[in-house]
Amino acid sequence: MEGYGRTDQEKYCQSCGRAIPLHARTCPLCGQRLDPLPVRSSPVDNRDWLIVLLLCIFAGPLGLHRFYVGKIGTGILMILTLGGLGIWVIVDLVMIVMGRFTDSHGNAVY
Repeated sequence: MEGYGRTDQEKYCQSCGRAIPLHARTCPLCGQRLDPLPVRSSPVDNRDWLIVLLLCIFAGPLGLHRFYVGKIGTGILMILTLGGLGIWVIVDLVMIVMGRFTDSHGNAVY
């Protein structure tokens, strides 16, 4: 990923381009203040958008799409309330289609 250094403990300065410690807020070489790097997400954490969408459409009131992305607690609540009598299912469906639905770690489902 762009911005990360040669090892997991380094990143590159956005100003001078030299490798610096990962948690540095300013470059020790040129003194430039550094922007925070984006969080790395593991490919294992990514969920297939189509599977989540289909689970929501065909088994929405059972909350299977929430179990699939690791949101166990809200999945159980969806079973007990039959998807908030359908309202919760519709909200989740819109969120999935818009690309705003996240897994239990906050990673977007795509």
